[in-house]
Amino acid sequence: MFCFQCEQTAGGKACTRAGVCGKKAETSNLQDAIVGELVALASCSGLKRSPALDTMVENALFSTLTNVNFDDISIASIRDRVRMERSSCLTEPLDMKSIWEAPEDVRSLKSLLLFGMKGIAAYAHHARALGRTSDEVDAFLYKGLALLGAEAPAEELLAAVMEAGKVNITCMAMLHEANRGYGVPSPVTVPLTIEKGPFIIVSGHDLHDLELLLKQTEGRGVNIYTHGEMLPAHAYPELKKFAHFKGHFGTAWQNQQKELAGVPAPILFTTNCIMPVKESYADRVFTTGVVQYPGMVHVGCKKDFGPVIDKALELGGYAEDTLIPGTNGGTTMTTGFSSEAILSHAGTIVDAVKAGAIRHFFLVGGCDGAKPGRSYFTDFVKQTPEDTVVLTLACGKFRFNDLNIGTVGGLPRLLDMGQCNDAYGAVQVALALADAFQCGVNDLPLTLVLSWYEQKAVAILLSLLYLGVKNIWLGPSLPAFVSPAVLELLVKEYGIRPVTDPEADLKTILG
Repeated sequence: MFCFQCEQTAGGKACTRAGVCGKKAETSNLQDAIVGELVALASCSGLKRSPALDTMVENALFSTLTNVNFDDISIASIRDRVRMERSSCLTEPLDMKSIWEAPEDVRSLKSLLLFGMKGIAAYAHHARALGRTSDEVDAFLYKGLALLGAEAPAEELLAAVMEAGKVNITCMAMLHEANRGYGVPSPVTVPLTIEKGPFIIVSGHDLHDLELLLKQTEGRGVNIYTHGEMLPAHAYPELKKFAHFKGHFGTAWQNQQKELAGVPAPILFTTNCIMPVKESYADRVFTTGVVQYPGMVHVGCKKDFGPVIDKALELGGYAEDTLIPGTNGGTTMTTGFSSEAILSHAGTIVDAVKAGAIRHFFLVGGCDGAKPGRSYFTDFVKQTPEDTVVLTLACGKFRFNDLNIGTVGGLPRLLDMGQCNDAYGAVQVALALADAFQCGVNDLPLTLVLSWYEQKAVAILLSLLYLGVKNIWLGPSLPAFVSPAVLELLVKEYGIRPVTDPEADLKTILG
């Protein structure tokens, strides 16, 4: 086993015996085998793509992303299907040791490319579920996979890494438009109180699965609550119109083993962020899509959530209304500040900046995780001056999104823009403000303070670098797969720097 694709990797170097995420060495090796088979498939001469093949490649890559699939049987099945698809080719599967044991700069660049593609595949999967696809995105996955198995100079690998950032923008834009099929998100305050009676908790990111569950539970006396990155779903008009779509349960994904213990309701995991399931709630966990875990009931492609609904009715829910407070003790969370919602106030924002009412914008977002150092992001937001605005997105916001930090210039100081894929919306806001101020994005009074954990965050970071965004603060630690030489390049060209102390970093940023 060799795995260093997530932020919590053992010793800041690599997991070699078992994953800190909970996956076994056998699971990791099977996931590597999937990638090796995909490289062979993509390298086939005269390969004929099809929608079915593109779907398989996306899902196969997605299944190897952190905290998605822990089930060796299903992982082996994915490997075997890819192997069958390439069986007519003369290519052999890539032994991933050829990457993990390559010279460090080659290993670093190929890892950046691979992990970026895993993130792209995740977003492409969500878009495809809503009927949206992109030939540019899928063609790049084949191109990038083939390059992993080739002898390529550093310049070519670096160019492919930057191209991954470009392609991910296309992919996130596609998903952005697909999600707008549920309407334009608007600000909404979401309660953290679970009403008495039967309920279901839905985790992950997949709005399509949530919609299907809402439709299947309508009139059944079962309420629906989001968990983790599903929180922003409450802001979509076509979803919040369901009367039994009630509120949000719990905090960030890494707290699920504690928060789900003994909960009298089933939990449906639709995408990544499932952790090793504890006995205290194992009898009520269901998975669907690419997510699988040994021993858990998996809802297949027909998306019949009947077993989940039956379990909710059987368990009965809480006897009384029950508050599950946020990380800081809050009783509600506000979300839905989409790019459209923010830009509808663009004139007010520009005037407030010109008048000196708003001094600076911070985008504090990204992945959450279990390391103690992640309290940095809570402390950072708490210490931001009253004349600044904090934009946020992705699950990193659960460190502070139940705080009330006031208003400025007629707007809340804390604006939750949505899921991690809504980074596209944040980019659109930055570009629009730069146009309004007639300057470049790097000249705006805007600083990105990003937390990262897994491969979707890698894809977003590559997109920001492709756009030329500079002076990003990154934490809680730098990626283990970035070699000193590659890091030096990123520092020199883009000004990437590690977070240190909130007070010191704010002083540096604001001068």
